Amino acid sequence: MATRIRTASDEAIREAAALLQQGELVAFPTETVYGLGADATRDSAAARIFEAKQRPSFNPLIAHFVSLEDARTQVEFDSRAEAVANAFWPGPLTLVLPRLANCSISRLCSAGLETQAVRMPAHNIARDLLTACGLPLAAPSANLSGRVSPTTAAHVAAQIGETLTMILDGGPCGVGLESTVLDLSNPLARLLRPGAITQEMLMEVVGPLEVVSSDHVPSEGAALTSPGQMISHYAPTLPVRLNAGDVDQDEALLAFGPDVPIGAAQTVNLSPTGDLVEAAARLFDALHCLDQKPLRAIAVMPIPEEGLGRAINDRLRRAAAPRPPVQG
Repeated sequence: MATRIRTASDEAIREAAALLQQGELVAFPTETVYGLGADATRDSAAARIFEAKQRPSFNPLIAHFVSLEDARTQVEFDSRAEAVANAFWPGPLTLVLPRLANCSISRLCSAGLETQAVRMPAHNIARDLLTACGLPLAAPSANLSGRVSPTTAAHVAAQIGETLTMILDGGPCGVGLESTVLDLSNPLARLLRPGAITQEMLMEVVGPLEVVSSDHVPSEGAALTSPGQMISHYAPTLPVRLNAGDVDQDEALLAFGPDVPIGAAQTVNLSPTGDLVEAAARLFDALHCLDQKPLRAIAVMPIPEEGLGRAINDRLRRAAAPRPPVQG
């Protein structure tokens, strides 16, 4: 069945819901990035996500719910999880929580762990789709594993359009970075992936928390606790050079702020005024735009390591990390 890009009308959402109920893959917008959706309770549907993304099976999938009540039927919410969910859901926050004994989410989504990552998106199209299909949806970013995440329907089509049945087009994503991931499966809360819900915001609700560094190296062969923990991730095809104070004529420049070096073959400024919210929303689209041959590399100006800047720098460090060797 050929992939179709459909404007996310009520009719298109109903059609997409029917496809998901049949075990098909449908890409749809969230406030963070576009997700590659499948029935999270069906092993075969979850397996198709891994196949389409060329994603390693030890990298777990987030299950998306339309309500806190629905999420409570699958995972265990302690008082901390309840407080955080009430503070930030619906929104760009994923919680890693213990699976309940009767959890119906496919074990593939948990990567063999006794925890499950769960989220309640805020985007109206995502919520309407969840309501229409009546299922929790596994929905990692709708791109090839390790590559730049998609913030438009065109990004999805360019990377994995041939592997799914429908793309619901809801325009550009508002946040532009994947969700914050907070692990509450242990007594000490752990921030596994920074995002729009910042460390400071979370600490106001849960108190002290451990921050897992973006250069933390998982044990070889071990299942990851959450998505977004691969050392090399969010990567364009060109090499990425961080903290650039100057730029060569065979490089593209990812700029930030008013003082931009001259001489790049192509420049995209994430925010000429230095606004971190604007920069986050434009990050992945800018990387897609600059990732053009025959340029040698993408040079990246420094981004402040504060607030939302931590999440932006997390993605950029992973984009710049050494790439794993191609298999086969």
